[in-house]
Amino acid sequence: MTTTYDRLFIGGSWSEPSDPELLDIRSPHDQSVVARAAQARPADIDRAVAAARASFGAGAWSSTPPAERLALLRRFNGLREENAEKIAALITAENGSAGWFTLAGQGGLTRQANAYFKAAEEFAWEATLVPSDPANPFRSVVRREAVGVVAAVIPWNSPFSSATAKIIPALLAGNSVILKVSPENSLSMGFLAELLDRTGFPEGVISVVPADRDTSEYLISHPDVDKIAFTGSTGAGRAIAAIAGRQLKRVSLELGGKSAALILPDADVQKAVQGLKFGSLLNNGEACIAQTRVLAPSSRYEEVVEALKELVDSLKVGDPLDQDTFIGPMIRRDQQQRVVDYIRTGIEEGARLVTGGPQVPEGLEAGNYVTPTVFADVDNSMRVAREEIFGPVIVVIPYKDEDDAVRIANESEYGLSGGVWSADQEHAFAVARRLRTGTVTVNGAPIGFDGPFGGFKNSGIGREYGAVGLGTYTEYKTITSA
Repeated sequence: MTTTYDRLFIGGSWSEPSDPELLDIRSPHDQSVVARAAQARPADIDRAVAAARASFGAGAWSSTPPAERLALLRRFNGLREENAEKIAALITAENGSAGWFTLAGQGGLTRQANAYFKAAEEFAWEATLVPSDPANPFRSVVRREAVGVVAAVIPWNSPFSSATAKIIPALLAGNSVILKVSPENSLSMGFLAELLDRTGFPEGVISVVPADRDTSEYLISHPDVDKIAFTGSTGAGRAIAAIAGRQLKRVSLELGGKSAALILPDADVQKAVQGLKFGSLLNNGEACIAQTRVLAPSSRYEEVVEALKELVDSLKVGDPLDQDTFIGPMIRRDQQQRVVDYIRTGIEEGARLVTGGPQVPEGLEAGNYVTPTVFADVDNSMRVAREEIFGPVIVVIPYKDEDDAVRIANESEYGLSGGVWSADQEHAFAVARRLRTGTVTVNGAPIGFDGPFGGFKNSGIGREYGAVGLGTYTEYKTITSA
């Protein structure tokens, strides 16, 4: 059955789009049409921004007490939880993400939201400072107020996670929000708009608009947008940062990654490799946090390579609706071709092809499938070791000693995520402290949502999640009286 969204959710109401032509959303598995949806154009962005600006100027949401904002966001999250299975199915249909991944991700959304709610309950929305100079006992009050109109721009690979990571804290802080989503996600994000509609936000406070890159640039360049919150590629992030710099907009960027997993000499290799099943290959490898550079000690190098080969060869590739499938198709044909081209590049660069290759898995030619691939004997200077592939491709890099491992891990333009595996947890923590990356997991621990998430270097600016992520959507105001 094909779902149709022929209207746009602008300012809390469903309205006719300026362009009546609908975009076909096709299944990455078999190219069948799973949805048809209207796409926003600049005229629609103007309406969304005007609604947001009017609502913010009137204080319809920003002047609401934080406790009331929190209560409404809890209502929204409850509606999402009630529809978890449907949301998972919609994402699988449009993205090709395996069903196990999209369903498991619903629990992560709950933990993500609860961390923001806890932060909002404890947040210092207004605090009186203790004077530092007793001779000048002026009263100073520090307030945390909403930034204003927020343009939240998210990618296609994990739409609900990216969306809620931005709209929940932005709305908790009292901002009005335009959520710009990828055309590929018009199905799941259309349903997100339905949930927001049912929640009952004041008029003008929230819009959800699927749109192409040109329209996205129009949104972030709009003079009535106060802050840009972006998740996506590093190249796009640079362009957005340039626009924000010219206009002095507030900006936060969560960008690409090429994360390293350090397997220390005392690690249990089988446990580490089983952990990398998820750490390296989650969401078909289309994940910015994927640990796709595996650093293995020379003394155990072939053991690690063989274990990764056995793991990857055991994974079922196929229909993402099949509950036994671990890896589904890439989202689009051009993304499939991009990953295949990188596999060919790895072979040309002289890396040893352990398993996989550029061939499409037999019987899956109708979809956007890639054969999961492992390369060994990789030098960190190779393109397959330095550039974000965004697919199920793992490279294994040997190291001589711990200092060499840390050097290789840090020798990257990125710094988003990473992992350390060791039998000695405290030692693993010591190594993790040496890594120049925003998040490090030890022995396969999941990323937490109470602490800040974001990147060093070309992996971004700013942080999401928890109290730090909530604060990103506020401005400081100091009021002093005699």
